[in-house]
Amino acid sequence: MFTGIIENLGTVAKVEKHQTNLELYVESSLASELKIDQSVAHNGICLTVVEIFGDRTYRVTAIDETIAKTNIGDLVEGDKINIERCMTMGARLDGHIVQGHVDQIGVCEGVEEQDGSWIYSFSYDPSLGNVTVEKGSITVNGTSLTVVNSVEGGFSVAIIPYTYENTVFHTLRKGDRVNLEFDVIGKYVARMMEGYKK
Repeated sequence: MFTGIIENLGTVAKVEKHQTNLELYVESSLASELKIDQSVAHNGICLTVVEIFGDRTYRVTAIDETIAKTNIGDLVEGDKINIERCMTMGARLDGHIVQGHVDQIGVCEGVEEQDGSWIYSFSYDPSLGNVTVEKGSITVNGTSLTVVNSVEGGFSVAIIPYTYENTVFHTLRKGDRVNLEFDVIGKYVARMMEGYKK
């Protein structure tokens, strides 16, 4: 389990395809603190550390299902990536409850600068049953954010300078695909409401 508060911006050092799997080599200052079999969120995707090289680089493996349901296959050498280690029990929950299980891919529809902050707009396929609510939580590439505006199949978020500089948001452009994890509590409420409609 995660909080959506990004700890570190890593760099993709190498991407290798092995049969249907994707091997991702990541450079990060957190590498020296990791251990084999540890869960780490990469742009919101929970992946297991399988190998560590010195104190700067480690490797994770993404299986075919993860490649199909996230934007991990878009990553290339040199790309920046949001990194968060799993939360510690008893610590403050600064973001919101994040599982590291991407619900679907969204698309950046626009970036608007607004006197020191940025408004990012995203679209997603509403036929999968996911919804956002204004002032509710959403995770974009692993970053816990508050929804500013919500419409069917779309939403926007406001990004402050700290988040812009310390996450992959400063690299996002119109048309880029992003990983979306919708609020887990909202997902359960929506599922319960579906039962009442029948």
